[in-house]
Amino acid sequence: MNLKQLSHMLSLSQTTVSRALNGYPEVSEETRRRVRDAAKRHGYRPNPSARRLATGKSGMIGYVLPTGAAVDIDPHFVEFLSGLGDYARGHELDLVLSPADADDEETTYRRIVANRQVDAVYLSSPRPADRRLALVNTLGIPFIVHGRSEGFDFDYPYLDIDNEGAFHEAARLLIQLGHKRLALINGNDRETFAIHRERGVRRALAANGLALGERNIRSVTMTEENGYRAARRLLEESEPPTAIVCSSLIMALGVVRAVRDLGLTIPSDLSLIAHDDVFPWLRPENFPVPLSTTRSSIRLAGARVAERLAARISGLEEGARGEVWPVDLVVRGSVAGAPG
Repeated sequence: MNLKQLSHMLSLSQTTVSRALNGYPEVSEETRRRVRDAAKRHGYRPNPSARRLATGKSGMIGYVLPTGAAVDIDPHFVEFLSGLGDYARGHELDLVLSPADADDEETTYRRIVANRQVDAVYLSSPRPADRRLALVNTLGIPFIVHGRSEGFDFDYPYLDIDNEGAFHEAARLLIQLGHKRLALINGNDRETFAIHRERGVRRALAANGLALGERNIRSVTMTEENGYRAARRLLEESEPPTAIVCSSLIMALGVVRAVRDLGLTIPSDLSLIAHDDVFPWLRPENFPVPLSTTRSSIRLAGARVAERLAARISGLEEGARGEVWPVDLVVRGSVAGAPG
């Protein structure tokens, strides 16, 4: 079925059908839903070239993918991408990955915008005063940041979770259980999410007259092996921590292995709380001791970023609205009162 046939069947103009399928705000929600239902029922797919000519839009979301020997594609990114793809697939959007030198992503952003390859872009893993964000903000293309940056004198659209609040609550719980020697195994401390998580732990400790010593912080790429090595170093200190807050379930796998190898137990010798991005293949309740977590689905975040990008492309969302999701603290068997 082509556009003319679909329009005739619905008794609508081809322009109205095209605009309904592409999310234009001047088309009513009832008409959009009617057109999309009919298109799906009859197997109509817009011709990409015709759509570009008719609307000036490609129907594509862009992401600049840093590459190189120092870059790892981790499961957190893949899970986020799955959520973004879930939404895009159901709304006639495609995702374009543009590889770039990790030290010069700005050149690739300039190229894809100049070539009009995509209708919108999203940025991930932002750092304070992130140069990518500063550039994209000037390029005149719709965008959203997954996470937040700091140090700018302008606002920008983003979606983030309350990393500081989540880790503050995790640390506060451990302090209430009598723990005074807390450690943090964090992600890359050049990225804002990790900075916010450290702030949360420090704030909870400071409120109780305690401090997070530099020897009790490990900032590493979030892998199982890095979690193991960081935990071993912490637990082999002369005054080891009695509780650890960890930035990823994947790293927590390594922490659990280190505890076992040292002949210790959770929670008798060590209480452990980790952040749970809700991976379908790694569940905290299935750890040897069910793991206490701060919990927020990164897949749902991906779907929400895609939804907001689609709204920005169609003009349904404007401005620089930030969105911060609260994070649940789920207490399970991995926490107990401080030993001794």
